[in-house]
Amino acid sequence: MQKHSLIAVAVALFAAGCTMAPKYERPAAPVTSNFPTGGVYETQPGATQPGQSGARSANGVAAADIGWRDFFVDPRMQRLIDIALKNNRDLRVSVLNMQASQAQFRIVRAGLFPTLDAAASQSKSRTPENLSVAGRTISNSYSVGLNASWEIDFFGRIQSLKDQALAQYLATAQARKAAEIALVSQVANQYLTVLELDDLLKVTQGTLKTAEESYRITKLQFDNGTGSELDLRQAQTVVEQAGANLQAQERLRAQAENALVLLLGEPLPADLPPGLTLSDQNLLTDIPAGLPSDLLTRRPDIMEAEENLLAANANIGAARAAFFPRVSLTGSFGTLSPTLGGLFKPGSAAWSFAPSITLPIFEGGQNKANLDLANIQKNAQIATYEKAIQTAFREVADGLAARGTYDQQIRSLERNAFAEQRRLDLSTLRYTNGVDSYLSVLTAQTDLYSAQQSLITARMQRLQNLVTLYQALGGGWIEHNGDQPRPPDAPVDYGAASAPAAASAATAG
Repeated sequence: MQKHSLIAVAVALFAAGCTMAPKYERPAAPVTSNFPTGGVYETQPGATQPGQSGARSANGVAAADIGWRDFFVDPRMQRLIDIALKNNRDLRVSVLNMQASQAQFRIVRAGLFPTLDAAASQSKSRTPENLSVAGRTISNSYSVGLNASWEIDFFGRIQSLKDQALAQYLATAQARKAAEIALVSQVANQYLTVLELDDLLKVTQGTLKTAEESYRITKLQFDNGTGSELDLRQAQTVVEQAGANLQAQERLRAQAENALVLLLGEPLPADLPPGLTLSDQNLLTDIPAGLPSDLLTRRPDIMEAEENLLAANANIGAARAAFFPRVSLTGSFGTLSPTLGGLFKPGSAAWSFAPSITLPIFEGGQNKANLDLANIQKNAQIATYEKAIQTAFREVADGLAARGTYDQQIRSLERNAFAEQRRLDLSTLRYTNGVDSYLSVLTAQTDLYSAQQSLITARMQRLQNLVTLYQALGGGWIEHNGDQPRPPDAPVDYGAASAPAAASAATAG
């Protein structure tokens, strides 16, 4: 009898480890096997920011293996990123969401194990005299014991729910990783925007100073009767327009800094180290793109989408198991006595064992609808997973196209700005000598100002594209080159926002 009981328990445990979920197969990536090459996608040999020497090379290291402190060398930018990683509220929310998902996983996992409770009770009742056989109308009952219950997961319903909860937990861990990578990129890009506006302010201030000097000379000529009012008003137009642009750019500069403070999660510290100018930023330019298949294990948003797909696949197993019987074992052991003092006397032992089986017969089509819903949700997650791959492919391809064209664009804009400066010098000389009208000077000033702005903006866009490409290829998760990649749910060092490793949770399951 004991041998048969052990066999029954072993069979129950083996059956409890099985599920009715479909075998998972990763969907094929709906993109080409290689990123676009040639033409605009071709990086020029030795590509670097025009006019800059000492360009740094990635030496063939993949973006995900390049620490953000090695990609960004500006000490001020490094400090800002470090502050944001410790204080950004969106990142804290993502960590707390991960912790909540982990707690939910533990709740579901607990359903796989038996429950054991200690119980003690006392009851007192009165029976009418005409119904009392023994003549006693008041009776007492005392009991102490242990109650146990266990649902044997023969068809894997609870196991499937546990697998679903684990996948959802790991998905939130990948979402936390994606949030951290995105934050590194956002802080860097916002900092570059601030630097761009600093340069634009310098250009506008210089343009305003030149325009004011031209207006002073033109007004002096007008007052002396040697200049026309038309020239005076044209000079005044340049002054007023430059002044208006200066106010607009100062406003944008303040707003850009406010956006940076929001990302940091605290005011800008007073002890920030000196930073580099926009033109001195020296980011890695030759990060290898690799293959699109690399993104499947490098991009946390793609891995998050796959974990959600795994969760939907496991949910189908739970929906299928709902069509089959549910077997439960309940029992108790303890003592029972009409008096408190007799609870532990010989002969007071009491026990019960009550196995039960519940078989669904009619539920109005609920189980069928649940299974249909589970299959639909899986198909939706497949589409989401495929869209995540397509989005990643597009982001990398866009970054490669921009990387292959910005250098030549900036060189052309530099030559254009030089030509416009020379044109302004010649126009001013011709006007001073009475050869040409002031309109040529006005036009040259306006065109030079526009050329300088275009050059600054292109430099900033080039740097931001390198940052975005670094993020698109999975960079920004480790701090230094050579660091071991952290688990997506690795603890962080602020507040209570920390969680055990996913591997530990999976092992415990």
